[in-house]
Amino acid sequence: MDTGDLSCSYQDRSLDPVGTRPRLDSMSSVEEDDYDTLTDIESDKNVIRTKQYLYVADLARKDKRVLRKKYQIYFWNIATIAVFYALPVVQLVITYQTVVNVTGNQDICYYNFLCAHPLGNLSAFNNILSNLGYILLGLLFLLIILQREINHNRALLRNDLYALECGIPKHFGLFYAMGTALMMEGLLSACYHVCPNYTNFQFDTSFMYMIAGLCMLKLYQKRHPDINASAYSAYACLAIVIFFSVVGVVFGKGNTAFWIVFSVIHIIATLLLSIQLYYMGRWKLDSGVGRRILHVLYTDCIRQCSGPLYTDRMVLLVMGNIINWSLAAYGLIMRPNDFASYLLAIGICNLLLYFAFYIIMKLRSGERIKLIPLLCIICTSVVWGFALFFFFQGLSTWQKTPAESREHNRDCILLDFFDDHDIWHFLSSIAMFGSFLVLLTLDDDLDTVQRDKIYVF
Repeated sequence: MDTGDLSCSYQDRSLDPVGTRPRLDSMSSVEEDDYDTLTDIESDKNVIRTKQYLYVADLARKDKRVLRKKYQIYFWNIATIAVFYALPVVQLVITYQTVVNVTGNQDICYYNFLCAHPLGNLSAFNNILSNLGYILLGLLFLLIILQREINHNRALLRNDLYALECGIPKHFGLFYAMGTALMMEGLLSACYHVCPNYTNFQFDTSFMYMIAGLCMLKLYQKRHPDINASAYSAYACLAIVIFFSVVGVVFGKGNTAFWIVFSVIHIIATLLLSIQLYYMGRWKLDSGVGRRILHVLYTDCIRQCSGPLYTDRMVLLVMGNIINWSLAAYGLIMRPNDFASYLLAIGICNLLLYFAFYIIMKLRSGERIKLIPLLCIICTSVVWGFALFFFFQGLSTWQKTPAESREHNRDCILLDFFDDHDIWHFLSSIAMFGSFLVLLTLDDDLDTVQRDKIYVF
């Protein structure tokens, strides 16, 4: 074909609009709609949450008003739980105290008789009064959170760019729940000390489980605001913990079958939670989960084709599994009589592990800890040390007979009115308040940092 024929063929070609031509007649080999613009990378959860390096902006995409309502439910739920839990507890311990007063049987309640100051019908008013610190400091924490929320809302109304686009997203619902839990811990601890004994001890620890769980949720929420657990699922899990606490108190003493069942459930729950955290919720519990687990173990561990995609997350979860499996083995072998304290130890160990991991990763990411949270960490650690010293003095113990328990009784050491356990109440309330302040102020150094530059870990 010569040049003239070529030009003629071009002139004979239809000049219809591009959009109406058949694809084969297009002048361009690639149309605009042939391009994959990869919009899913901006919207698909499976793409966003499985990136190797995540930033807070990736997990802070939901509407702030929706998240605010979601996290406020934590406060309203715990307030409702507190009312329905506390009222029968108050009624029960008053009944115990009435029985002691009417029958004169001093073996029902395990007091420190050498420092038990009665008031009215109460046999040991000093042990009740010393719990006032939890209530007052819990109320103070709620006021601090209220002031912070007011300041933040004012900044949003001014369209302050730092409040809108910088720092860890501010959600205060969990903080309100933590303050309420601290106040309820004081109330229920006071109820326990109306008549301290084995069956009442679960009242003293129930909101301790709540506090430990809420603190872990708050740490996780800081960098994962969009994917944190809902209030309903979180409190349902805590309800299961309290259920096991009750069952352990009633049936756990020396019951091998109970300890086997509990240890198996503990290990399975640890594994499932580990998978959930590692994959940011992007996995399915279905019939193929076993095959997928074996495939990952084969390729990563046996063939060593690849290492874990999220190394830091894997380190935390491996350490967590080692600790929890060790605690499960200890419980199964030793079968401690004080099941409520054993269960609380599991919660505290996991909280401390996660808190240490958070601080280490924060420093590894090039962030810093400002002076106020650093002072809170140091002072709180010191106060916790002194508090635990007084806690382990053991002025009375319902793990022994009433006569053996009285051998541990000691005189008052403060104002001729308060004993060692009262000092524990004072110091532990201060330490818990300090721990809450650490959580509140730990990431203040990021308030001027863009969220797309803050690492998720």
